[in-house]
Amino acid sequence: MVSESRQWTVGFYKDARGKSPAKEFVDGLPARERAKVYNYLRLLREFGINLRMPYAEPLSGHSPLWELRPGAIRLIYFAHTGRMFVILHAFRKKSRKIPSQEIVVAERRMFEFLEGRE
Repeated sequence: MVSESRQWTVGFYKDARGKSPAKEFVDGLPARERAKVYNYLRLLREFGINLRMPYAEPLSGHSPLWELRPGAIRLIYFAHTGRMFVILHAFRKKSRKIPSQEIVVAERRMFEFLEGRE
């Protein structure tokens, strides 16, 4: 078992108005999908940067972004200082490849977060 002090924290990006589009998306999912997402988030907290396929993988060519992969749902996130992950964007994947506009949204939110627009 991983000790509490060794676990990572997981937070959701909030825009300038205090809204969290990724959390709102997840909370709006049907109960079964929502439960799967929260289980994957638990795994992310427990295993941190060591969580890999089939649960998580880096977004090729878009370092430092990663994707969490609970079924057809994708959560794009990055590791921040202090053992913290920030969930930037969530969406339902409809094709083999992640659409570039979904990555653009996540990158924009990451830059806003890092500039202090939490």
